[in-house]
Amino acid sequence: MDLAQAAAEVLTPLGFEVLEVNVSHKTRTPRVLVRIDRWDEGTVSVGDVQTASEAFGLELDRLDPFQGRYQLEVESPGAKRPLFRARHFARFHDLAAKVRSGERSFTGVIREASDTNVVFEVDGERLELTLHDIDTARLAEWPSEPR
Repeated sequence: MDLAQAAAEVLTPLGFEVLEVNVSHKTRTPRVLVRIDRWDEGTVSVGDVQTASEAFGLELDRLDPFQGRYQLEVESPGAKRPLFRARHFARFHDLAAKVRSGERSFTGVIREASDTNVVFEVDGERLELTLHDIDTARLAEWPSEPR
């Protein structure tokens, strides 16, 4: 069962973008972590987190993907914000991101983003990657004002 897809099906109509769904089995009680953003790019409020948690919690109860109890945590992306859509990179231009592309990992400043490519500045050099070639990217710094 794809919990990320289930989360998106429930939360998208409520105005939330599901950025990540991770399941951890480090303890006997599975932990489901869901990071959300608002599609309108507004700041995720405590009320938003509560609404998303209640809605997805009901869906998890319906789907019953775990034997026994589970722990659901819904949070705003904060400093661990993943970047994977062109609009994510465009929104956070001029900020540093930690990127992994194939065998290469680097921290670079996001300079440009189009529908298909992202341009980073790495050690004073320009590096252009297609979105398809970016395995993972996360903000490495947080903006001084919400974006």
